[in-house]
Amino acid sequence: MSNFSRRDFLKNSAFLTGAAWLSTAVLGCSSSVKTATNPSSIQFLHGVASGDPLADRLILWTKVTAEQEPDSVQLLLEVSDSADFSAIQHQQLCLARKEANYSCKVDLTGLEPGRSYYYRFRDSNTVSAVGHGKTLPVGSVSQVRFAVLSCSNYPAGYFHVYQQVAQQELDAVLHLGDYIYEYQQGGYAAERSVELGRTLAADNQNEIISLTDYRNRYALYRSDKDLQQAHASHSFICVWDDHEITNDAWTDGAENHQPDEGDYQARKLNALQAYYEWMPIRPLVSGQQQSLYRSFVFGDLVDLYMLDTRIEGRNVQLEYKDYTDQSTKAFDTKRFISDLTSQNRTLLGQKQQQWLQTQLMRSKAQYQVLGQQVLMAKMLFPSELLSAFSKPGPELVEKIAQLAALKQRVAEADTSLSATDKQRIESVVAYNLDAWDGYPYERELIYQTAQQQNRQLVVLAGDTHNAWASTLHDQQGKKVGVELATPSVSSPGIETYLKLNTAQVEHLAKVLPKLINELDYCNLHQRGFLLVAFGKEQMDAQWFFVDDITTKQYQTRLGHQQSYKL
Repeated sequence: MSNFSRRDFLKNSAFLTGAAWLSTAVLGCSSSVKTATNPSSIQFLHGVASGDPLADRLILWTKVTAEQEPDSVQLLLEVSDSADFSAIQHQQLCLARKEANYSCKVDLTGLEPGRSYYYRFRDSNTVSAVGHGKTLPVGSVSQVRFAVLSCSNYPAGYFHVYQQVAQQELDAVLHLGDYIYEYQQGGYAAERSVELGRTLAADNQNEIISLTDYRNRYALYRSDKDLQQAHASHSFICVWDDHEITNDAWTDGAENHQPDEGDYQARKLNALQAYYEWMPIRPLVSGQQQSLYRSFVFGDLVDLYMLDTRIEGRNVQLEYKDYTDQSTKAFDTKRFISDLTSQNRTLLGQKQQQWLQTQLMRSKAQYQVLGQQVLMAKMLFPSELLSAFSKPGPELVEKIAQLAALKQRVAEADTSLSATDKQRIESVVAYNLDAWDGYPYERELIYQTAQQQNRQLVVLAGDTHNAWASTLHDQQGKKVGVELATPSVSSPGIETYLKLNTAQVEHLAKVLPKLINELDYCNLHQRGFLLVAFGKEQMDAQWFFVDDITTKQYQTRLGHQQSYKL
C-alpha cells in the first residue's frame, strides 16, 4: 500500500463492516413512528433487493436519490407476508446516509425459516417498488432450487436473462461475479452500445478507478429494469470476480491496473466499498478486512459454500510466455512444472482453504455445493493447440476436430497409429491458467477432503461466459464430483474470441467433449442462465438460453438438461 495510508485503509474497512450504512431490526419490534419525513423529495431509481438469507434473517436493501444532498434521508421499512401489504408485520425507521452514497441496508432478524416476506421502503410522499425475499429452510427439505448467473456487461446487450430469472420459482439466485465491468466507453464488448442505447453514463465513460467511479457504474447497471426485476423477485447470494475491481485481479495486483492508475490497494478497496454499498450482502464480521467467503445451510439437503477465488488469497496467475525464451522460443518445462505444482501456490489463501476443509468435514447435508468463480475441471488440451489458438478462425475448429478423431482412434487401440500420433494426444497442457488448472495442488487438497468424508462435490462456476458440464476427478482418476458452469448474462463467448459463425461454434461444442477428458457438455455461443434443482433422489441441471441480446424481442429455450445421482 505504497500510496494508501493505514488511516485510509481503516476508514474504508469501516464501510466494509457496515458501520456507515447498516441498520438491524427484529421482526415484530416495530418503531412507534409510522411515517418517515424528509425536507425535500426523494426517488427510488434503483429498485430494491434482498440477499444473504439465513433461517431467521434477510438483508433488505434500497438506494435513495435525493433532490438535495442532506446528511441522511429518513426511510420507513415495511414488511408483510403478503404482496399487497394487507397486513403489515413490521415497520422500522432507517437512514440512507450521504457518506454511504444514500444506500440503505437493514439486517432484519426474527424471521421464520423457509418463509416468503415482502418489503418496501417509503417516506411520507414516495414509496419504493415491492421486493420479495425468502429465508432458508430448516430440518428435512425435499427440494432446493437455484438460478446461477455470471458476467453481465451493460454495453454488450440487453439483460433479458435477468428478466427470465425473475420469473422462475427459486429459493435463491447465486451470482458468481462480474456483476459490472470496469472498462471505458468503447471498450470491451461495446461495439453496438450506441445502437442499443446502452452507452456508459456521461459522467462515467472512463475506466473506473475512484470510489465515485465505481458507485456511478453500479448506478448505471442498477437502472436496468430487468436487473431490478430480478432483485425484487428473489434473494441474491453473491460473490465478486475480477471485473468488480479490474480484469485478472489477484490479491496484490491485476492485469488491467497500470502504474499510472494509482495505488492498487486503494483502487481495490474503493471497488469493495462500492460493492458492499450496492449489493444486498451482509457486511464483514469483526476482525475481517475483505473476506467474502461464507456458508448457507438449506436444511438437511444442501450446504452451500460461497468462495472468493479472486482476491482473498490468490497468487498471481502464471503465463506461458514467462517461461518461453523470446529469442529461441524454447519453453522451460522444468521451471514451469515446478512453479505450477508448488505446494505454496494458492487460489483461496490458507485461511479460506482451511475454513472450507473444516466446513466440508462438518457437513451433514446430502449435497456439498461450492459457489465460486472459475472452472475447477481439468481443461487439458493437446499442447500443439496453444499456438493454434493465436490464429482464430474455422481452421482452428477443424484442427480440434482432427485431434478429437485421433484421440478416438487412440481410445480404440488403433494399431495403425504412429508413436507421433499418440504423443500428439498424450501431450496435454492447461488452456486457462487463470482457473483452477493454474492451482492444481490446492484443488487436490479440496478433493482429498471431500473424499475423506465420502462426499461428491457439486461445483458451480461462472467467469467463462459459456455453459459447461464436467465430471471431476482427482489425480488418480477417481471421481470426486461434478461441475456445472453458467453462461453469461450478456458478455460474449468463445464464438467472438475465435471469430466463428454459429455453425462453426456449434461444431466446436460437439467435438470439445471428445477431446477434453472431464468435459461432458458445452455451449459456446449463447447467453443464458443455469437452473439447478436439488432433490432427495437426484440433482437436475437445466441450461436456458436467450436467442438474441441485441433486440428487444427475444425467445428463451431450454438448451440442455442433465440429471445426476450423487
